[in-house]
Amino acid sequence: MDALVYLIPISLFLGGIGLVAFFWTVRSNQYDDPEGDRHRILSSEYDDHPKE
Repeated sequence: MDALVYLIPISLFLGGIGLVAFFWTVRSNQYDDPEGDRHRILSSEYDDHPKE
């Protein structure tokens, strides 16, 4: 039980760092890819109904 006294705050701290890092990447537009979206719409490489 003594280990939980150390592990719970450490896990909350690391989870908070991960959450802050995620929000930073969202705010800095690292997940935006307008060029890729434009090319994927016109591409038939990933067709939903492939020829058999």
